[in-house]
Amino acid sequence: MAEFETTFADLGLKAPILEALNDLGYEKPSPIQAECIPHLLGGRDVLGMAQTGSGKTAAFSLPLLNNLDPELKAPQILVLAPTRELAVQVAEAMTDFSKHMRGVNVVALYGGQRYDVQLRALRQGPQIVVGTPGRLLDHLKRGTLDLSKLSGLVLDEADEMLRMGFIEDVETIMAQIPEGHQTALFSATMPEAIRRITRRFMKEPQEVRIQSSVTTRPDISQSYWTAYGMRKNEALVRFLEAEDFDAAIIFVRTKNATLEVAEALERSGYNSAALNGDMNQALREQTLERLKDGRLDILIATDVAARGLDVERISLVVNYDIPMDSESYVHRIGRTGRAGRAGRALLFVENRERRLLRNIERTMKLTIPEVELPNAELLGKRRLEKFAAKVQQQLESSDLDQYRALLAKIQPSAEG
Repeated sequence: MAEFETTFADLGLKAPILEALNDLGYEKPSPIQAECIPHLLGGRDVLGMAQTGSGKTAAFSLPLLNNLDPELKAPQILVLAPTRELAVQVAEAMTDFSKHMRGVNVVALYGGQRYDVQLRALRQGPQIVVGTPGRLLDHLKRGTLDLSKLSGLVLDEADEMLRMGFIEDVETIMAQIPEGHQTALFSATMPEAIRRITRRFMKEPQEVRIQSSVTTRPDISQSYWTAYGMRKNEALVRFLEAEDFDAAIIFVRTKNATLEVAEALERSGYNSAALNGDMNQALREQTLERLKDGRLDILIATDVAARGLDVERISLVVNYDIPMDSESYVHRIGRTGRAGRAGRALLFVENRERRLLRNIERTMKLTIPEVELPNAELLGKRRLEKFAAKVQQQLESSDLDQYRALLAKIQPSAEG
């Protein structure tokens, strides 16, 4: 199995990209990365049959970024994604991977975002454009998206675009792109409509098939909460108060969310920190060290930033933002229940995300039970229990100074 011994440097990626991978904690290529990167670096078309969560974003991003010309201020890479969430996720990953490449810009284009904001971003001359088919087609029709310098096109989750009724838009976009670019198409399944696209628009694509590696986790207690009627931040604080955990990791979709949630938890008195792709390796390692030795209790992370994270203390995983695919869910909850310990996983689901919940349940081969938001009575009980445990701990310790300090705080002053 030689490909598992391969390093990213062996694949021929440039130093700025290797530096970013190092910062992000990527150690060795996953099977799909080891297979796809050499083909795409060599200018070949690639047809990838792989589940999301297998590392395919890096599999197409790294080689296309490697071949990009930072001096040319025009779109050179176009990525089509079925949903706004996936477009934002891919754009953030490409921003992370290119952070040491001077002058490289990424823009995400999707419906529901103001046109003037998008036009301003396009006027900056971004080399990478990630978007949903409908909004990309709008920009092409308006003449605001110039694809004349395009060198790489990616169709991410092509079968999902077909299922959502975007396939005609996709074909219209592909027909407008000048020849001479390379194409990478990724799909978990290969229906005839997708095969037709590959025959019409791709040049002798190299097929890469990776088997799903999902395993169920019976040792982790899982539940979900339907997010409505209350801000997720407030609900999160309630659940954390009600849970008995050693350390926790909270998964969110974007870098901004890592900072926002960390700030909200700090305000509520939790010892928490963000972990995202903007951090350099030294800061990342320092943060993980604090979590391991107990100076930090809660980590708020994106999927990319949490790669390779293995901390035995983590007994609770909260999926604050539901992952876009089942494999990411399995990877996330696998951060708990390590070394034979019991683990707990909680998932926040908005009504419009129920389809994603059903996909997760199918993959896990189980029904995830729904839980209620902890009420005031339960929270009061938990606060008393935690306070009593803290006092007991101090009484049992040989050094009672901390306990005396605690008593001094809650006793009225003896001085009149």
